[in-house]
Amino acid sequence: MSKAKELRDMSDEQLDLTAKEAVDKLFRARVQSQTERLDAPSELKRQRRLIARVKTIQTERLQAAAAK
Repeated sequence: MSKAKELRDMSDEQLDLTAKEAVDKLFRARVQSQTERLDAPSELKRQRRLIARVKTIQTERLQAAAAK
């Protein structure tokens, strides 16, 4: 679900929920990486990129709304 097109098709509420879930997963992965061996080290990178994509789309929407 991390494709930008799929994220752009989401509503604002869905984007907020997706961002919150990604932040929570990133936090849990960071804690796990510090306390024990992480199953998938690439999960940290994947969650960071998902958060960045969501924030980028939210910023684009805010700028588009301000331009109108």
